[in-house]
Amino acid sequence: MEQDPNFKKRGAGFGKPKLKVETTTLWEYPSQHYGKVQQGAQSYVGATPSYVIWNLLERYTRENDIVMDPFCGSGTTLDVCRDLKRQAIGFDIAPYREDILKGDARNLPVKTNSIDFIFMDPPYSNHIQYSGDPQCIGELDARTPLYYEAMEKVFAESFRTLKNRRYFALYVCDSFKKGKPFCPIGFELFQRLQKHFKTVDIISVVRHNRTLKRNHWHTSAIEGNYFLRGFNYLFIMKKEVL
Repeated sequence: MEQDPNFKKRGAGFGKPKLKVETTTLWEYPSQHYGKVQQGAQSYVGATPSYVIWNLLERYTRENDIVMDPFCGSGTTLDVCRDLKRQAIGFDIAPYREDILKGDARNLPVKTNSIDFIFMDPPYSNHIQYSGDPQCIGELDARTPLYYEAMEKVFAESFRTLKNRRYFALYVCDSFKKGKPFCPIGFELFQRLQKHFKTVDIISVVRHNRTLKRNHWHTSAIEGNYFLRGFNYLFIMKKEVL
């Protein structure tokens, strides 16, 4: 696998992050990135907060464990893994950089029972234009069965590739568009996860983004009698095969 071209620069300036392992089920990350360098790309729409991934890896992995991200985006998971000396495999339908492999999360070229930890932050319906590729799950509307059918295949593939008694984490948000039905994506996906995995815990992660800082969005929410998305679910699961 090709290495991130910025890895040497990142590694040279990296010290142990001034972070703490969370102990409650309510997480509020201080910023999108920790330390003096970025993990992933700040300009990437829908990037995962690296603080969340750092906490998961600190709890559920050890040095040299193999971590997989099937929706790798701008590579945040890969960067956190390198900082913590974990081996990382990242796939995306439209790779953002050279060390991300092209792949569909529903059918990955990965050996059965070979991964120590899986993290994923999939598209939450079709709000964001990720690639334009018709095979992209981000092209599917969460108000239709097609989105959930696709994610069921993703979960089955994750179960296949994950080692027994190892952990899986799904970071996801519900979906709401003004004038359209509310989509409880978190509950829907959690129900499907339970077909394969044992539930370890459910975390609420406070959302910090530009939208929530715009006063007119809050005014519109009051006038329209709806709510802005204030948190993401973090479902922590475990594969247990007797």
